[in-house]
Amino acid sequence: MNPSSFQSDGPSTPARATLEPDQLLRVFHDQTRAPVPLGTAERPVELEGPARKHYDLDPAGYFAMVESPDGLGEDADALIARMRDFFAERGQRVEWKTYDYDEPADLGARLEAAGFVREDDEALILGEAAPLAEQELNLPEGVVVRAANCFEDFVRFRTMSETVWGEDHAYVTESLYPDWLARPESMHVVVVEESREGPVLCAARGEYDESSFTGLWGGSTLPQWRGRGLYRATLLERARLGLERGKEYVRVDASPDSEPILRRLGLHRVATTTPYVFDPRR
Repeated sequence: MNPSSFQSDGPSTPARATLEPDQLLRVFHDQTRAPVPLGTAERPVELEGPARKHYDLDPAGYFAMVESPDGLGEDADALIARMRDFFAERGQRVEWKTYDYDEPADLGARLEAAGFVREDDEALILGEAAPLAEQELNLPEGVVVRAANCFEDFVRFRTMSETVWGEDHAYVTESLYPDWLARPESMHVVVVEESREGPVLCAARGEYDESSFTGLWGGSTLPQWRGRGLYRATLLERARLGLERGKEYVRVDASPDSEPILRRLGLHRVATTTPYVFDPRR
């Protein structure tokens, strides 16, 4: 890891802080990126030299990811080509997830030369869970946040998400729900609502692995409910649920819209992550 790539936050006033941003990044890398994750029969993890691919065995699935936290060795371009060709033969879309401290330093340019398409940068945001979970919820009257606990919650989540994004989000009921049902210890989906019979107003998920981090993923809010603290409430609730599972830290890949909210809550931008996508179906 290259310490010169660590980025310091601006002023913030979290309830308490014990780790500096560069220390958080080191914990994240050592616990989350460096270890090879455990795969499953349906979603194996395979090593290709120093890189690893993690993908749905069914090429029609929704998940395929490549990472190279240990660099790419002496013949980076050949390794990139092998990864690309593997997914090309399967007809499967894949994302190569990069961080700005990855080696080689020109990894992004090499991926683009191999046919991967750069997508928008995101901020890697890290922080300690306890100060986040201890903050007070400030939701509109009659609105509550809770963990989803049935298929109908996922159906309502999907309806909200499709309304927000204007596209098919079948993955919510066809992939996310089966994953949650099969491995409830690996995930919480959090919904914000006025009632169980009404629409989901906002939703997001927290995911757990062998590390000390809760991954705070997603986060969609109906347009008419934005700016009223709903997304913030999902962050606080997911941090609390993670603490119940012994997860001391949180991580977020944040868009420019959510980064200011996260930093106001006392979390830190420590790096930039950029996805590069290869889709042989295009």
